[in-house]
Amino acid sequence: MSCDKCTKYYVHLYVMPEYIVSARKYRPDSFETLIGQDNIAQTLKNSIIRGKLAHAYLFCGPRGVGKTTTARIFAKAINCSNPSEQMDPCGECESCLSFQEGRSYCIHELDAASNNGVEDIRNLMEQVQIPPQVGKYSVYIIDEVHMLSPAAFNAFLKTLEEPPAHAVFILATTEKHKILPTILSRCQTYDFNRISVSDIVLNLRMIAGKEGVTIDDESLHVIAQKADGAMRDALTIFDQTVAFCGSDVKYEEVLRNLNVLDYDYCFNLVESFLAGDYGSALLKFDEILSKGFNALHFCASLSTHFRNLMVARNGGLDVLLELPDSLKRKYAEQASRCSLKFLYDALTATTACESGYRLAVNPRLHIEFTLMKLSFLSNAPAAAPAAAPASAAAPKPTPVQAPAAPASAPAAPVQTPAVPIQAPVAPSPASPAAPVPAPAPATAPAAPVEAEASETSGTKPGTPSPRARKKPVRTSASLSLSSIMGEGETEKTVVKAAVQSDELPDDDAVVAAWAKVPEVYAQSPRLASTLKNASISIEVNEGYKEVTFKVSNESQEKWIRENKLHDIEGSLQKKVGSSKVRLFVGVVPLEDAEIQPYTDQEKATALMEKNEAVKNFVMDFGLETK
Repeated sequence: MSCDKCTKYYVHLYVMPEYIVSARKYRPDSFETLIGQDNIAQTLKNSIIRGKLAHAYLFCGPRGVGKTTTARIFAKAINCSNPSEQMDPCGECESCLSFQEGRSYCIHELDAASNNGVEDIRNLMEQVQIPPQVGKYSVYIIDEVHMLSPAAFNAFLKTLEEPPAHAVFILATTEKHKILPTILSRCQTYDFNRISVSDIVLNLRMIAGKEGVTIDDESLHVIAQKADGAMRDALTIFDQTVAFCGSDVKYEEVLRNLNVLDYDYCFNLVESFLAGDYGSALLKFDEILSKGFNALHFCASLSTHFRNLMVARNGGLDVLLELPDSLKRKYAEQASRCSLKFLYDALTATTACESGYRLAVNPRLHIEFTLMKLSFLSNAPAAAPAAAPASAAAPKPTPVQAPAAPASAPAAPVQTPAVPIQAPVAPSPASPAAPVPAPAPATAPAAPVEAEASETSGTKPGTPSPRARKKPVRTSASLSLSSIMGEGETEKTVVKAAVQSDELPDDDAVVAAWAKVPEVYAQSPRLASTLKNASISIEVNEGYKEVTFKVSNESQEKWIRENKLHDIEGSLQKKVGSSKVRLFVGVVPLEDAEIQPYTDQEKATALMEKNEAVKNFVMDFGLETK
């Protein structure tokens, strides 16, 4: 006794048409329909036309680009009885029909992944000796040939080098580097390229038309980019999308189905960066994470977006944007509002975020910090309030310094740069007058210039010397990081202002000035000692006095050259009063280096050599040096 419902179900299954996936249904069957490999197709057609067929071919390249498909087309073409003028198989002769129906005895396919032993190759060698029953050639297509064992490769060598005249081998692989060099040398090698996004979109649009599927260009580009250059992957994703969306495919549904980040997120984030709104950027990032997107993929998408903006900013680089026209216009509009420096700095920040993501202890904070940094790139005024408290605090110690100077002294404004540096005490928040003297730092850089002018032209005795004004700068360097950073800039300004003469100084003046240079670095005893003990040599070259001082080892020389040489040169120019002085650093040759005593006995011996009285004292009393 049967159930009516079950009967209807089985009848429905029986009459249901067989479904074939697009990757198989629309697989190219001629050189004309082969996509993205025009140069390889043309070369193979020419070899057939000219009758110059090799006995072994190697097709290599990434997955899904047409290696096995090309091998099948080529095998059918060389055995076809009525090929076209373009050497495409006719599809009607006995050879073509037998291959399409899976009963061909002249075209053989072997999967090397499951037949990778010596016995499998031995069976193949026996089969190669049998001539074809239909067609001119016995074609052996060996897929995934890199899976053969080394012993199988060695057993295959002789047959591959000298096969029968009717045998043609076509080897296909995705990993060319695993093929033995002896195999590569016996094959003509064809490298298949990834298929471009535009070619994939054209093919998908054609297939969608045949299948009655309505889909927009944005969705096709998303599928093509997701396929990463593989047509088989693109067709598989297309089938998946149609199964989810039906015959009317929407862009939003494609993004949701493929879990792809929408372009609008990146566009909106850049708008937040340009506005300096880091809060909005953080909220958008939280929304992206809440939808299940991978944070690292988000970083990669943001880097790609900035790259596309840089390309779109130059009108001649549109060919580098593999995007639909609507998106190209959108990129061009946003790029026109971004400076090149902003895009470069932003791309630098996002790529650094990608490289450091896996090492971050808190990956989310790592990305959020990058988003905040991007928000501050184009918001330059945001840094001004941070500097305001320092300038506002400057006038507070003024009453302390005021009694030190005479009431009628006109040089009192010169003291202005020294006052802020000697003010470690923070101003009271209740003081309303703090922001008023903000313009004071604007006159600070001019103080050293006036000091040098007063030194050379003669000033009143009450005016402090330039060295007295520089001293507070060095003394306060340990107060804060900002004062340490500012010290180098102040020194450079003073040195530059102090150089007045373009005349070549004499050697005595240079030697005397060099003797005073260590005093400038009194707060760095090691550097001051090194400069004091260094021997110098002076030469005249190209109108400059070239002064070379030598230190005891290469480590000292490298550190001074990379960190302090320019600063020491400026100090020397100031001391000698001429800009025609150049400074170089070298290392004392090993043979000229003085051996320093190390042990107590060596120190006692050196002391006796330098002091005759000590030597006589030791000899008179018969003392031993240990």
